[in-house]
Amino acid sequence: MIVRIMGEGQVKLADSHFAELNKLDDDLLEEMESGDEPRFRRTLHALLDKVRELGTPLPDDALEPSELILPAPDATLDEVRDMLSDDGLIPG
Repeated sequence: MIVRIMGEGQVKLADSHFAELNKLDDDLLEEMESGDEPRFRRTLHALLDKVRELGTPLPDDALEPSELILPAPDATLDEVRDMLSDDGLIPG
């Protein structure tokens, strides 16, 4: 699966990693619902770091369609709320 981190680029990520990422996504959703900005910020960074760690970066000139788009590291809680579906950032 191709994942885009807004403002950074794309990575190729094996579907086998989604269970691990879903835990962070669930935590992020809870923090957004509670409005806990500090925990939201930590979890967003942990999610993006994990995607970077597990994924393989695509070249900057690659124009692959992204199957998943994640917010930029500096995205606000409200910006991420606008991006979310009912299932979170990562489809389950």
